[in-house]
Amino acid sequence: MEAERLIEAGRRALADSRGALDVMAEAWQAQALARAVGSRLALCGPMELRSEARALGEIGAGCSALDHPTVISGGARAAQLSGIGEVRPTLAGLALLLGEAGIALVGVACDTGEDGLYWQCIEAMDAADESLDRVHGLLRRLAEREREPERARERDGPYGIRGPAPSAAGP
Repeated sequence: MEAERLIEAGRRALADSRGALDVMAEAWQAQALARAVGSRLALCGPMELRSEARALGEIGAGCSALDHPTVISGGARAAQLSGIGEVRPTLAGLALLLGEAGIALVGVACDTGEDGLYWQCIEAMDAADESLDRVHGLLRRLAEREREPERARERDGPYGIRGPAPSAAGP
């Protein structure tokens, strides 16, 4: 499934989550999807994004979202990732998903009286925040890349690199 559709499915599932365990499962799903998108961009995305995308693909690798019991029962949505259409809208949607997951996790952490769940929320919030920072970094790099031709035209001036054409009458 295309990345933007998976992101939208994740946002809907997070919004429909009822209870702490559902929110945790959806937060881990979002993190798994962020890692999958990062890994895909590291392999076949624009060259200037690959190192930052690789870092996104590695966030939270030690605490696998795929080990979460609810994710195991329903499977990881990220495993369905078949491709990334346009990079900018995909990253923008991923940023929304990660931000929403972080907000939902804050709510769970504040409402729980269970130490284990609280610390799982903190760990998940840290991973979502770090992933969100990486996604914002990727979006900034894309914006810089798109502004570069504009800057080159400004440096070259109105006549291009060579300057004004010589007059027919001579110097």
